[in-house]
Amino acid sequence: MILSIAICIIILAVAGSFFYGQKTTKAKTVTEWAIGGRRFGNLVYWFLNAGEIYTTFAVLGISGFAWASGAPAFMSLCSVSLSAIVGYWLTPKIWRRGRDSGLVTQADFFLNQYGSKILTVIVALAGIAALVVYVQIQITALGLIVRLAVGPHISPVAAAITGAALMLAFVFAAGLRSAAFAAGVKDVLMVLLVIGLGTTIAHRVGASSILDVFNQAQQQFPDAARFPGLHSEEHLTTTWLITSSLNVALGTWIFPHMFQLSYSAADANTIRRNAIWQPLYSLSYFFIIMLGFAALIGSVSPPGGDPNAVLLQLVVDKYPAWVVGTLAGTACLLALVPGSVLLLTAGTIFTRNVVGPFLGNADGKTALVISRVSMVGFAAVAVFLALGGTRSLVQIGLSAYAAIGMLAPGVFLPFLYRRITWPPILAGIVIGYVVLVLPASTDFWKLNAPDWDIGLVALIINALMVAGAVLIQALVVRPRPAQA
Repeated sequence: MILSIAICIIILAVAGSFFYGQKTTKAKTVTEWAIGGRRFGNLVYWFLNAGEIYTTFAVLGISGFAWASGAPAFMSLCSVSLSAIVGYWLTPKIWRRGRDSGLVTQADFFLNQYGSKILTVIVALAGIAALVVYVQIQITALGLIVRLAVGPHISPVAAAITGAALMLAFVFAAGLRSAAFAAGVKDVLMVLLVIGLGTTIAHRVGASSILDVFNQAQQQFPDAARFPGLHSEEHLTTTWLITSSLNVALGTWIFPHMFQLSYSAADANTIRRNAIWQPLYSLSYFFIIMLGFAALIGSVSPPGGDPNAVLLQLVVDKYPAWVVGTLAGTACLLALVPGSVLLLTAGTIFTRNVVGPFLGNADGKTALVISRVSMVGFAAVAVFLALGGTRSLVQIGLSAYAAIGMLAPGVFLPFLYRRITWPPILAGIVIGYVVLVLPASTDFWKLNAPDWDIGLVALIINALMVAGAVLIQALVVRPRPAQA
Protein backbone atom coordinates (compact mmCIF):
# COMPACT_ATOMS: atom_id res chain seq x y z
CA MET A 1 0.00 0.00 0.00
CA ILE A 2 2.84 2.41 0.83
CA LEU A 3 4.40 2.05 -2.61
CA SER A 4 1.05 2.25 -4.42
CA ILE A 5 -0.02 5.49 -2.71
CA ALA A 6 3.39 7.10 -3.17
CA ILE A 7 3.47 6.21 -6.87
CA CYS A 8 -0.07 7.54 -7.40
CA ILE A 9 0.83 10.90 -5.84
CA ILE A 10 3.99 11.21 -7.93
CA ILE A 11 2.33 10.15 -11.21
CA LEU A 12 -0.60 12.53 -10.75
CA ALA A 13 1.72 15.43 -9.89
CA VAL A 14 4.04 14.72 -12.82
CA ALA A 15 1.14 14.29 -15.25
CA GLY A 16 -0.47 17.52 -14.05
CA SER A 17 2.84 19.35 -14.31
CA PHE A 18 3.40 18.11 -17.85
CA PHE A 19 -0.12 19.06 -18.91
CA TYR A 20 0.11 22.50 -17.31
CA GLY A 21 3.52 23.20 -18.80
CA GLN A 22 2.53 22.10 -22.30
CA LYS A 23 -0.86 23.83 -22.22
CA THR A 24 0.40 27.21 -21.07
CA THR A 25 3.32 27.36 -23.46
CA LYS A 26 5.78 25.02 -25.12
CA ALA A 27 9.34 25.86 -24.09
CA LYS A 28 11.29 26.45 -27.30
CA THR A 29 14.04 28.66 -25.92
CA VAL A 30 16.22 28.66 -22.81
CA THR A 31 14.55 31.90 -21.66
CA GLU A 32 11.05 30.44 -21.83
CA TRP A 33 12.20 27.18 -20.31
CA ALA A 34 14.21 28.75 -17.48
CA ILE A 35 12.10 31.72 -16.31
CA GLY A 36 8.64 31.05 -17.72
CA GLY A 37 8.52 34.07 -19.98
CA ARG A 38 8.62 36.50 -17.00
CA ARG A 39 4.85 36.12 -16.58
CA PHE A 40 4.28 34.40 -13.23
CA GLY A 41 1.56 36.08 -11.18
CA ASN A 42 0.86 36.06 -7.45
CA LEU A 43 -0.42 32.49 -7.05
CA VAL A 44 2.11 30.69 -9.27
CA TYR A 45 5.01 32.74 -7.92
CA TRP A 46 3.85 32.08 -4.35
CA PHE A 47 3.92 28.31 -4.72
CA LEU A 48 7.13 28.27 -6.73
CA ASN A 49 8.93 30.57 -4.30
CA ALA A 50 7.58 28.71 -1.29
CA GLY A 51 8.58 25.48 -2.97
CA GLU A 52 12.19 26.52 -2.57
CA ILE A 53 11.60 27.07 1.16
CA TYR A 54 9.48 24.01 1.86
CA THR A 55 11.98 21.28 0.89
CA THR A 56 13.34 18.08 2.38
CA PHE A 57 15.88 20.33 4.15
CA ALA A 58 12.95 21.91 6.00
CA VAL A 59 10.81 18.85 6.74
CA LEU A 60 13.10 15.83 6.98
CA GLY A 61 16.24 17.82 7.84
CA ILE A 62 14.88 20.05 10.61
CA SER A 63 12.79 17.33 12.27
CA GLY A 64 15.86 15.08 12.31
CA PHE A 65 17.99 17.96 13.58
CA ALA A 66 15.54 18.50 16.47
CA TRP A 67 15.74 14.78 17.31
CA ALA A 68 19.52 14.73 17.17
CA SER A 69 20.39 18.12 18.72
CA GLY A 70 17.29 19.62 20.34
CA ALA A 71 16.92 23.39 20.73
CA PRO A 72 19.38 24.38 17.94
CA ALA A 73 16.68 23.33 15.46
CA PHE A 74 14.86 26.59 16.27
CA MET A 75 17.39 28.23 13.95
CA SER A 76 14.92 27.45 11.16
CA LEU A 77 12.25 29.72 12.65
CA CYS A 78 14.66 32.66 12.75
CA SER A 79 16.23 32.23 9.32
CA VAL A 80 13.00 32.04 7.28
CA SER A 81 11.62 35.29 8.71
CA LEU A 82 14.94 37.11 8.33
CA SER A 83 15.20 35.88 4.73
CA ALA A 84 11.82 37.41 3.91
CA ILE A 85 12.99 40.80 5.19
CA VAL A 86 16.09 40.68 3.01
CA GLY A 87 14.05 39.46 0.04
CA TYR A 88 11.53 42.28 0.31
CA TRP A 89 14.32 44.79 -0.30
CA LEU A 90 16.57 42.86 -2.67
CA THR A 91 14.48 40.73 -5.03
CA PRO A 92 12.41 43.54 -6.62
CA LYS A 93 15.71 45.20 -7.54
CA ILE A 94 16.95 41.94 -9.08
CA TRP A 95 13.68 41.57 -11.00
CA ARG A 96 13.88 45.11 -12.35
CA ARG A 97 17.48 44.65 -13.49
CA GLY A 98 16.53 41.37 -15.15
CA ARG A 99 13.57 42.90 -17.00
CA ASP A 100 15.42 46.00 -18.15
CA SER A 101 18.51 44.14 -19.34
CA GLY A 102 17.01 40.83 -20.49
CA LEU A 103 18.87 38.76 -17.88
CA VAL A 104 18.20 35.06 -17.39
CA THR A 105 20.84 33.84 -14.92
CA GLN A 106 22.69 35.13 -11.88
CA ALA A 107 25.92 35.21 -13.89
CA ASP A 108 24.13 37.44 -16.44
CA PHE A 109 23.60 39.89 -13.58
CA PHE A 110 27.32 39.96 -12.76
CA LEU A 111 28.27 40.42 -16.43
CA ASN A 112 25.73 43.21 -16.82
CA GLN A 113 26.87 44.94 -13.63
CA TYR A 114 30.65 44.57 -13.82
CA GLY A 115 31.39 43.82 -17.49
CA SER A 116 34.06 41.25 -16.60
CA LYS A 117 33.99 37.89 -18.38
CA ILE A 118 36.52 36.46 -15.91
CA LEU A 119 34.34 37.34 -12.93
CA THR A 120 31.25 36.07 -14.76
CA VAL A 121 32.75 32.62 -15.39
CA ILE A 122 33.97 32.35 -11.77
CA VAL A 123 30.53 33.34 -10.48
CA ALA A 124 28.89 30.84 -12.84
CA LEU A 125 31.09 27.98 -11.69
CA ALA A 126 30.67 28.91 -8.01
CA GLY A 127 26.91 29.05 -8.47
CA ILE A 128 26.82 25.65 -10.17
CA ALA A 129 28.93 24.12 -7.39
CA ALA A 130 26.58 25.44 -4.68
CA LEU A 131 23.54 24.23 -6.64
CA VAL A 132 24.96 20.73 -7.02
CA VAL A 133 25.60 20.57 -3.26
CA TYR A 134 21.97 21.57 -2.69
CA VAL A 135 20.82 18.93 -5.18
CA GLN A 136 22.77 16.46 -3.04
CA ILE A 137 20.29 17.18 -0.22
CA GLN A 138 17.34 16.32 -2.43
CA ILE A 139 19.01 13.16 -3.81
CA THR A 140 19.86 12.00 -0.28
CA ALA A 141 16.27 12.47 0.83
CA LEU A 142 14.86 10.84 -2.30
CA GLY A 143 17.07 7.82 -1.71
CA LEU A 144 15.64 7.41 1.80
CA ILE A 145 12.08 7.78 0.55
CA VAL A 146 12.54 5.32 -2.32
CA ARG A 147 13.95 2.73 0.08
CA LEU A 148 11.03 3.31 2.45
CA ALA A 149 8.45 2.87 -0.32
CA VAL A 150 10.10 0.00 -2.21
CA GLY A 151 11.80 -1.75 0.67
CA PRO A 152 15.32 -2.06 2.11
CA HIS A 153 16.21 -4.67 -0.52
CA ILE A 154 16.82 -1.87 -3.05
CA SER A 155 20.41 -0.68 -2.79
CA PRO A 156 21.30 2.92 -1.87
CA VAL A 157 22.91 3.33 -5.29
CA ALA A 158 19.77 2.23 -7.14
CA ALA A 159 17.59 4.42 -4.89
CA ALA A 160 19.74 7.50 -5.52
CA ILE A 161 19.84 6.93 -9.28
CA THR A 162 16.07 6.43 -9.35
CA GLY A 163 15.57 9.70 -7.48
CA ALA A 164 17.85 11.59 -9.86
CA ALA A 165 16.04 10.14 -12.88
CA LEU A 166 12.67 11.28 -11.50
CA MET A 167 14.08 14.72 -10.88
CA LEU A 168 15.39 15.07 -14.42
CA ALA A 169 12.12 13.87 -15.94
CA PHE A 170 10.33 16.56 -13.97
CA VAL A 171 11.76 19.49 -15.92
CA PHE A 172 12.66 18.04 -19.30
CA ALA A 173 9.12 18.53 -20.59
CA ALA A 174 8.32 22.16 -19.76
CA GLY A 175 10.97 23.63 -17.48
CA LEU A 176 10.04 26.05 -14.74
CA ARG A 177 6.31 25.90 -15.46
CA SER A 178 6.13 22.18 -14.69
CA ALA A 179 7.84 22.78 -11.35
CA ALA A 180 5.42 25.63 -10.57
CA PHE A 181 2.38 23.36 -10.85
CA ALA A 182 3.95 20.56 -8.81
CA ALA A 183 5.03 23.06 -6.15
CA GLY A 184 1.38 23.96 -5.56
CA VAL A 185 0.38 20.30 -5.22
CA LYS A 186 3.30 19.58 -2.94
CA ASP A 187 2.69 22.57 -0.66
CA VAL A 188 -1.00 21.79 -0.13
CA LEU A 189 -0.29 18.14 0.64
CA MET A 190 2.62 18.92 2.96
CA VAL A 191 0.73 21.55 4.94
CA LEU A 192 -2.13 19.11 5.47
CA LEU A 193 0.29 16.37 6.50
CA VAL A 194 2.27 18.53 8.90
CA ILE A 195 -0.90 19.79 10.57
CA GLY A 196 -2.37 16.29 10.66
CA LEU A 197 0.74 14.73 12.15
CA GLY A 198 1.29 17.65 14.50
CA THR A 199 -2.19 17.46 15.98
CA THR A 200 -2.28 13.66 16.38
CA ILE A 201 1.26 12.67 17.34
CA ALA A 202 1.02 13.58 21.04
CA HIS A 203 -1.12 10.62 22.21
CA ARG A 204 0.83 8.25 19.92
CA VAL A 205 4.03 8.93 21.87
CA GLY A 206 2.39 9.00 25.30
CA ALA A 207 1.89 12.76 25.69
CA SER A 208 -1.38 14.50 26.55
CA SER A 209 -0.98 17.49 24.20
CA ILE A 210 1.37 19.27 21.83
CA LEU A 211 2.85 21.27 24.69
CA ASP A 212 3.25 18.10 26.73
CA VAL A 213 5.51 16.75 23.98
CA PHE A 214 7.93 19.59 24.72
CA ASN A 215 7.47 19.17 28.49
CA GLN A 216 8.25 15.47 28.37
CA ALA A 217 11.24 16.06 26.12
CA GLN A 218 12.54 18.61 28.62
CA GLN A 219 12.04 16.21 31.53
CA GLN A 220 13.56 13.17 29.82
CA PHE A 221 16.32 15.04 27.97
CA PRO A 222 17.03 18.32 29.84
CA ASP A 223 19.78 19.34 27.42
CA ALA A 224 17.37 19.17 24.47
CA ALA A 225 15.47 22.20 25.75
CA ARG A 226 18.44 24.55 25.95
CA PHE A 227 21.53 25.55 24.02
CA PRO A 228 23.91 24.07 22.98
CA GLY A 229 21.52 21.14 22.83
CA LEU A 230 22.19 17.43 23.20
CA HIS A 231 25.77 17.62 21.95
CA SER A 232 27.73 20.40 23.63
CA GLU A 233 30.86 19.46 21.70
CA GLU A 234 29.21 20.74 18.50
CA HIS A 235 29.09 24.32 19.94
CA LEU A 236 25.50 24.94 18.80
CA THR A 237 25.12 27.86 21.18
CA THR A 238 22.98 30.98 20.95
CA THR A 239 25.90 32.60 19.14
CA TRP A 240 25.72 29.83 16.56
CA LEU A 241 21.95 30.36 16.30
CA ILE A 242 22.40 34.08 15.57
CA THR A 243 25.31 33.72 13.15
CA SER A 244 23.86 30.78 11.22
CA SER A 245 20.45 32.48 10.94
CA LEU A 246 22.08 35.64 9.61
CA ASN A 247 24.16 33.68 7.13
CA VAL A 248 21.12 31.79 5.83
CA ALA A 249 19.10 35.01 5.56
CA LEU A 250 21.86 36.78 3.61
CA GLY A 251 22.55 33.78 1.39
CA THR A 252 19.01 32.67 0.54
CA TRP A 253 18.49 35.15 -2.30
CA ILE A 254 22.06 34.75 -3.58
CA PHE A 255 21.45 31.21 -4.82
CA PRO A 256 21.32 31.27 -8.63
CA HIS A 257 17.90 29.60 -8.75
CA MET A 258 16.43 32.35 -6.56
CA PHE A 259 17.65 34.88 -9.14
CA GLN A 260 15.77 33.02 -11.85
CA LEU A 261 12.67 32.84 -9.68
CA SER A 262 12.90 36.60 -9.22
CA TYR A 263 13.21 37.10 -12.98
CA SER A 264 10.10 34.95 -13.56
CA ALA A 265 7.72 37.29 -11.69
CA ALA A 266 5.28 39.38 -13.70
CA ASP A 267 6.01 42.55 -11.71
CA ALA A 268 7.73 43.85 -8.58
CA ASN A 269 4.51 43.95 -6.56
CA THR A 270 4.14 40.19 -7.00
CA ILE A 271 7.51 39.75 -5.31
CA ARG A 272 6.77 42.18 -2.48
CA ARG A 273 3.41 40.57 -1.68
CA ASN A 274 5.09 37.20 -1.43
CA ALA A 275 7.83 38.57 0.83
CA ILE A 276 5.19 39.97 3.20
CA TRP A 277 3.28 36.70 3.52
CA GLN A 278 6.08 34.14 3.18
CA PRO A 279 7.02 34.28 6.91
CA LEU A 280 3.72 32.50 7.58
CA TYR A 281 5.45 29.40 6.31
CA SER A 282 7.86 29.62 9.21
CA LEU A 283 4.96 28.76 11.54
CA SER A 284 4.95 25.24 10.13
CA TYR A 285 8.46 24.79 11.53
CA PHE A 286 6.91 24.71 15.01
CA PHE A 287 5.12 21.48 14.11
CA ILE A 288 8.16 20.09 12.27
CA ILE A 289 10.40 20.69 15.29
CA MET A 290 7.72 19.26 17.57
CA LEU A 291 7.67 16.07 15.49
CA GLY A 292 11.41 15.78 16.07
CA PHE A 293 10.89 16.06 19.82
CA ALA A 294 8.04 13.53 19.59
CA ALA A 295 10.44 11.09 17.94
CA LEU A 296 12.85 11.72 20.81
CA ILE A 297 10.38 10.82 23.57
CA GLY A 298 8.80 8.09 21.43
CA SER A 299 12.14 6.19 21.32
CA VAL A 300 12.23 6.26 17.53
CA SER A 301 15.36 4.58 16.17
CA PRO A 302 16.02 5.30 12.48
CA PRO A 303 18.20 2.88 10.50
CA GLY A 304 21.84 3.43 11.38
CA GLY A 305 20.89 6.34 13.64
CA ASP A 306 20.44 8.52 10.52
CA PRO A 307 18.74 11.78 11.61
CA ASN A 308 17.59 12.37 8.03
CA ALA A 309 15.28 9.35 8.33
CA VAL A 310 13.77 10.22 11.73
CA LEU A 311 10.44 11.64 10.50
CA LEU A 312 9.95 8.77 8.07
CA GLN A 313 10.66 6.22 10.82
CA LEU A 314 8.37 8.04 13.27
CA VAL A 315 5.45 7.79 10.85
CA VAL A 316 6.25 4.14 10.04
CA ASP A 317 6.25 3.29 13.77
CA LYS A 318 3.18 5.24 14.85
CA TYR A 319 0.77 5.46 11.87
CA PRO A 320 -1.05 3.14 9.46
CA ALA A 321 0.33 2.32 6.02
CA TRP A 322 -1.85 4.81 4.12
CA VAL A 323 -0.35 7.69 6.12
CA VAL A 324 3.16 6.40 5.46
CA GLY A 325 2.39 6.17 1.73
CA THR A 326 1.00 9.70 1.66
CA LEU A 327 4.08 11.04 3.44
CA ALA A 328 6.40 9.12 1.10
CA GLY A 329 4.71 10.47 -2.03
CA THR A 330 4.56 14.02 -0.70
CA ALA A 331 8.14 13.92 0.54
CA CYS A 332 9.19 12.81 -2.96
CA LEU A 333 7.61 15.99 -4.30
CA LEU A 334 9.45 17.96 -1.59
CA ALA A 335 12.68 16.78 -3.17
CA LEU A 336 11.61 16.67 -6.82
CA VAL A 337 10.30 20.22 -7.11
CA PRO A 338 13.26 22.18 -5.67
CA GLY A 339 15.74 19.66 -7.04
CA SER A 340 14.41 20.04 -10.56
CA VAL A 341 14.61 23.84 -10.31
CA LEU A 342 18.17 23.58 -9.02
CA LEU A 343 19.22 21.37 -11.93
CA LEU A 344 17.38 23.58 -14.41
CA THR A 345 19.25 26.62 -13.09
CA ALA A 346 22.62 24.86 -13.20
CA GLY A 347 21.99 23.79 -16.80
CA THR A 348 20.95 27.29 -17.82
CA ILE A 349 24.04 28.88 -16.26
CA PHE A 350 26.31 26.32 -17.87
CA THR A 351 24.85 26.99 -21.31
CA ARG A 352 24.69 30.78 -21.16
CA ASN A 353 27.70 31.67 -19.07
CA VAL A 354 30.25 28.86 -19.25
CA VAL A 355 30.01 27.44 -22.78
CA GLY A 356 27.91 30.28 -24.19
CA PRO A 357 30.88 32.41 -25.30
CA PHE A 358 32.08 29.44 -27.41
CA LEU A 359 28.70 28.73 -29.02
CA GLY A 360 28.73 31.84 -31.17
CA ASN A 361 25.38 32.29 -32.89
CA ALA A 362 23.91 28.92 -31.88
CA ASP A 363 20.12 28.86 -32.12
CA GLY A 364 17.76 28.47 -29.18
CA LYS A 365 17.19 24.74 -29.76
CA THR A 366 20.92 23.99 -29.61
CA ALA A 367 21.28 25.91 -26.34
CA LEU A 368 18.25 24.09 -24.93
CA VAL A 369 19.76 20.70 -25.79
CA ILE A 370 23.07 21.64 -24.14
CA SER A 371 21.23 22.78 -21.01
CA ARG A 372 19.35 19.51 -20.74
CA VAL A 373 22.42 17.35 -21.35
CA SER A 374 24.44 19.28 -18.76
CA MET A 375 21.67 18.70 -16.22
CA VAL A 376 22.27 14.96 -16.51
CA GLY A 377 25.94 15.50 -15.69
CA PHE A 378 25.18 17.68 -12.67
CA ALA A 379 22.64 15.13 -11.41
CA ALA A 380 25.30 12.43 -11.68
CA VAL A 381 27.71 14.49 -9.59
CA ALA A 382 24.99 15.04 -6.97
CA VAL A 383 24.33 11.29 -6.83
CA PHE A 384 28.06 10.67 -6.31
CA LEU A 385 28.15 13.20 -3.44
CA ALA A 386 24.99 11.77 -1.88
CA LEU A 387 26.37 8.22 -1.90
CA GLY A 388 29.67 9.30 -0.38
CA GLY A 389 28.26 11.69 2.26
CA THR A 390 27.30 10.93 5.86
CA ARG A 391 26.28 14.38 7.10
CA SER A 392 22.78 15.49 8.08
CA LEU A 393 20.68 17.46 5.62
CA VAL A 394 21.05 20.55 7.82
CA GLN A 395 24.85 20.31 7.78
CA ILE A 396 24.88 19.93 3.99
CA GLY A 397 22.47 22.85 3.63
CA LEU A 398 24.54 25.17 5.81
CA SER A 399 27.65 24.33 3.81
CA ALA A 400 25.79 25.25 0.61
CA TYR A 401 24.72 28.58 2.15
CA ALA A 402 28.31 29.23 3.22
CA ALA A 403 29.59 28.60 -0.30
CA ILE A 404 27.05 30.76 -2.11
CA GLY A 405 27.37 33.53 0.48
CA MET A 406 30.75 34.44 -1.03
CA LEU A 407 28.85 36.02 -3.93
CA ALA A 408 26.68 38.17 -1.64
CA PRO A 409 28.82 41.36 -1.65
CA GLY A 410 28.77 41.34 -5.44
CA VAL A 411 24.96 41.31 -5.36
CA PHE A 412 24.22 43.68 -2.47
CA LEU A 413 26.85 46.37 -3.03
CA PRO A 414 25.78 47.57 -6.52
CA PHE A 415 22.46 48.66 -5.01
CA LEU A 416 24.24 50.53 -2.22
CA TYR A 417 27.35 51.93 -3.95
CA ARG A 418 27.13 52.51 -7.69
CA ARG A 419 30.86 52.97 -8.30
CA ILE A 420 31.77 49.43 -7.30
CA THR A 421 33.95 47.61 -9.87
CA TRP A 422 34.84 43.96 -10.42
CA PRO A 423 38.41 43.70 -8.97
CA PRO A 424 37.30 44.27 -5.33
CA ILE A 425 34.45 41.77 -5.78
CA LEU A 426 36.81 39.16 -7.20
CA ALA A 427 39.31 39.73 -4.39
CA GLY A 428 36.54 39.25 -1.82
CA ILE A 429 35.37 36.01 -3.44
CA VAL A 430 38.90 34.59 -3.46
CA ILE A 431 39.65 35.41 0.18
CA GLY A 432 36.21 34.18 1.23
CA TYR A 433 36.72 30.77 -0.35
CA VAL A 434 40.20 30.58 1.16
CA VAL A 435 38.64 31.02 4.61
CA LEU A 436 36.05 28.34 3.85
CA VAL A 437 38.17 25.60 2.32
CA LEU A 438 41.79 26.07 3.42
CA PRO A 439 42.38 23.57 6.28
CA ALA A 440 44.67 25.94 8.20
CA SER A 441 41.98 28.63 8.07
CA THR A 442 39.08 26.40 9.09
CA ASP A 443 41.13 24.96 11.96
CA PHE A 444 42.02 28.48 13.13
CA TRP A 445 38.39 29.61 13.26
CA LYS A 446 37.19 26.38 14.88
CA LEU A 447 39.72 27.01 17.63
CA ASN A 448 39.21 30.75 18.08
CA ALA A 449 35.52 31.17 17.21
CA PRO A 450 33.98 27.71 17.67
CA ASP A 451 30.47 29.05 18.23
CA TRP A 452 30.37 31.09 15.03
CA ASP A 453 28.95 29.79 11.78
CA ILE A 454 31.98 29.54 9.49
CA GLY A 455 29.93 30.80 6.55
CA LEU A 456 29.26 34.13 8.25
CA VAL A 457 32.92 34.42 9.30
CA ALA A 458 33.99 33.98 5.68
CA LEU A 459 31.33 36.42 4.48
CA ILE A 460 32.47 39.13 6.93
CA ILE A 461 36.11 38.71 5.88
CA ASN A 462 34.99 38.76 2.25
CA ALA A 463 33.06 42.01 2.79
CA LEU A 464 35.98 43.60 4.64
CA MET A 465 38.31 42.69 1.77
CA VAL A 466 35.90 44.28 -0.72
CA ALA A 467 35.58 47.42 1.41
CA GLY A 468 39.36 47.70 1.74
CA ALA A 469 39.90 47.18 -1.99
CA VAL A 470 37.26 49.80 -2.82
CA LEU A 471 38.94 52.29 -0.46
CA ILE A 472 42.38 51.65 -1.96
CA GLN A 473 40.96 51.95 -5.46
CA ALA A 474 39.31 55.24 -4.58
CA LEU A 475 42.55 56.64 -3.14
CA VAL A 476 44.96 55.38 -5.81
CA VAL A 477 42.89 55.55 -8.97
CA ARG A 478 41.87 59.19 -8.95
CA PRO A 479 39.70 60.55 -11.74
CA ARG A 480 41.52 62.56 -14.38
CA PRO A 481 40.75 66.29 -14.42
CA ALA A 482 38.49 67.38 -17.21
CA GLN A 483 40.28 69.00 -20.14
CA ALA A 484 39.47 72.55 -21.01
